[in-house]
Amino acid sequence: MARKTSKRMREAAKTVEAGKVYSLKEAIETLLSAPKTKLDESLEVSFHLRVDTKKSDHMVRGTVILPHGTGKKVRVAAFCRGEAEKEAQEAGADYIGAQELIDKVSGGWMDFDAVVATPDIMKDLSKLGKILGPRGLMPSPKTGTVTQKVGQAVKELKAGKVEYKVDKQGGIHVAVGKLSFGADKLCENALTLIESIKNAKPASVKGEFVKSLFLSSTMGPGCRTNV
Repeated sequence: MARKTSKRMREAAKTVEAGKVYSLKEAIETLLSAPKTKLDESLEVSFHLRVDTKKSDHMVRGTVILPHGTGKKVRVAAFCRGEAEKEAQEAGADYIGAQELIDKVSGGWMDFDAVVATPDIMKDLSKLGKILGPRGLMPSPKTGTVTQKVGQAVKELKAGKVEYKVDKQGGIHVAVGKLSFGADKLCENALTLIESIKNAKPASVKGEFVKSLFLSSTMGPGCRTNV
């Protein structure tokens, strides 16, 4: 049975010209002009990269701090002990602890959006790999979330630091802000992300790196965008 498309979606689809490749600013302005929902939708940037994800040296992963944040309140859980607890508290971490916090997560509690940890607690925290891993919450030195500088890591996450990682299909999908930000701020955030991913191109990948780039809103159409 064919899925019925809402009137709003049909009207929104008309704002995007089929087959056209938009500039970044033009794509954002087009999506902003589409009929809105009652929600403050996010703008998502979707990349299709020319990588072979079966090769370990083709893994594209990193973090970037968006200049205008994501528009989402980030609840940070900091796993640490001693002096690091005070540092995490001063930086604004929402939940702080060691074994008692690990036990709480092990029991099914997941009221947080990001995790930071000090290196000394990773042996204990590794027991939560099957819980945190599938949700993309397991801290890692590569993303700066396993660090002695817990306070700095917390502040960066609160300020709009986002993580990206290529999936098995060679795709990366990242929300770069709310439509209410307006075109200029969304454009700056999107450009910051695009430059970060382009700079993360593996040395072994030759030629064109980004095969395609699309912008879309949470409940709206997608615009193909030039890189």
